[in-house]
Amino acid sequence: MGGDRRSTIEAWAESFVGSLQPRRAFRPAALAAVEAHRAAGGRLVLLSASPDLYVPGIGRLLGFERTLCTEVQWRHIACEEDRLDGALRTPNRRDEEKSRCLAWLRTEYPNLPVVAYGNSRSDISHLREADRAFLVNGSAATRRAASAAGIPVANWT
Repeated sequence: MGGDRRSTIEAWAESFVGSLQPRRAFRPAALAAVEAHRAAGGRLVLLSASPDLYVPGIGRLLGFERTLCTEVQWRHIACEEDRLDGALRTPNRRDEEKSRCLAWLRTEYPNLPVVAYGNSRSDISHLREADRAFLVNGSAATRRAASAAGIPVANWT
């Protein structure tokens, strides 16, 4: 996609997100958890290592207040439309970068508890820093690592 026009990529992302039907595209237990947090007055923030080409659209679809994800770089060409550069504008929001984002969110939402979900071994570091954390649908090795860190594990089908 590097070099593609912003309008082309935005149209693709809009089509992709528009094709998602939450009840079919997302696990029912995940949707139930989101709704439970919303009903309890939680502030919903989607934190993902995936790129901002489509993640903000998914966040809007699911009713998240804010989305933090890996941002891509656009190349501005005089008198032309921006084109995708292919580089990242922000660090990849995984591993320790997710922990940094979580710390920043604590400054944005002071005195609110942080409940975090993750599904990969790279999520364990930021899950350790949350007030409540859950590892969901992780591999066997990741479930063992989460359990060793005192992080509850679940399998959402």
